[in-house]
Amino acid sequence: MRITVFRRLMAEEFGTTRAEMLAADHVFGGLGGRTVEQALADGISAKEIWRAVCAEFEVPAERR
Repeated sequence: MRITVFRRLMAEEFGTTRAEMLAADHVFGGLGGRTVEQALADGISAKEIWRAVCAEFEVPAERR
């Protein structure tokens, strides 16, 4: 998954402003205690990050 696709999915699910805040501020246990931005900087794939976001916020399967 491309990062642009990941960011689009985040915006569609949470709204642009909230998606940006979650990416910068929310620490995910499923990402080893990183934020989305830290995980991306550390080279974790956007697909793996999206899965962690979906698990954390219980995104329904049809939108994953």
